[in-house]
Amino acid sequence: MDILLDTHVFMWFMNGDKSLTDSVRKIIADVNNKCYFSIASIWEIAIKHSTNKLELASGFNNIQDFMIENDIELLPISFEHIQRLLKLDYHHRDPFDRIIIAQGLEDGLTILSKDSNFVKYKVKIIWE
Repeated sequence: MDILLDTHVFMWFMNGDKSLTDSVRKIIADVNNKCYFSIASIWEIAIKHSTNKLELASGFNNIQDFMIENDIELLPISFEHIQRLLKLDYHHRDPFDRIIIAQGLEDGLTILSKDSNFVKYKVKIIWE
């Protein structure tokens, strides 16, 4: 299964946060699944970190190392993702979440997210 991690899921996984369910943690760790993390999420983390809205215990620069160690591939934003974004209804106004939804739809990815707004779109979501 091809998985796209929502920002909070990645952060919980990276920090070993108890908010991440065991079943979701197993999905991420399963070598049969290919995990992606959007460049939009990294941008979101950088903005929140630079404005002191997000504290990173291991530091921003360790995100890339963590992704490599856990075989999580960086997902760039393509022109096709933006075209899909333009077609999305405005159920959800968060620009970072909207691009993640567009990427999931365009690339046929299953998104791991606890965000209840995502279900308003025809994107595959898992939260167990």
